[in-house]
Amino acid sequence: MNGDTIWYLILPIALILLAVVIAVFLWSVKSNQFEDLDRHGNNILFDDDQDAHRRAQRKHDDDQSA
Repeated sequence: MNGDTIWYLILPIALILLAVVIAVFLWSVKSNQFEDLDRHGNNILFDDDQDAHRRAQRKHDDDQSA
């Protein structure tokens, strides 16, 4: 294959790949994948902190009532 005929292979592959990427992007927007970007990240970071805070609050309340 010389330099000109390789375009007959590369161009259709690139166009098909572009169509797949656009289709996946449109699906993700339509199914609200970008609706709340921070919630899942915050859940991972602060999930354990809530339990630790509750335990510390109960201990503090028990110490104050004694």
